[in-house]
Amino acid sequence: MQVKVVEKEELKVVGIAWNGTYSQTKKIPNLFTVMEERLREVQNKTNEPVLIAPFHSRETEFTYFVTAPVEEITEVPEGMVGFTIPRKNYVFTTHKGKAEEVENTYRKIFSWMKDYGYEQDHQALSIEIYKEEYKPEYAVGNLIFDIYLPVRKY
Repeated sequence: MQVKVVEKEELKVVGIAWNGTYSQTKKIPNLFTVMEERLREVQNKTNEPVLIAPFHSRETEFTYFVTAPVEEITEVPEGMVGFTIPRKNYVFTTHKGKAEEVENTYRKIFSWMKDYGYEQDHQALSIEIYKEEYKPEYAVGNLIFDIYLPVRKY
């Protein structure tokens, strides 16, 4: 697993939001199904075949969004949110494996950050990016997605 620091440009997104505890993470896959069913409602989508999942972690709960990238946020469909994620430095890697292994991937990232002196910026959103090209892998139980954890300026 390769981990590195990257700068990610500003992203504008529109999608659905969910708030819950860490014990409720099994509800997250359904959010992707709901968003895919509602994608046609989102105006000004970019041509990128991705779903962007920003999230904000807190001690006992987190907020998870499943969104589509847009050129401009004009109209936000009912029951959705639209917002801009500012340009930021992130620790980046790609998770490849089973859903049960995601937590371990995050542990490895946190360990790498500690080893190299990076501190997570808890005021900023973390991001997962799910690319359309990996959808066949999801059907057979594999997850492949990019992880971006925000870091403080170094």
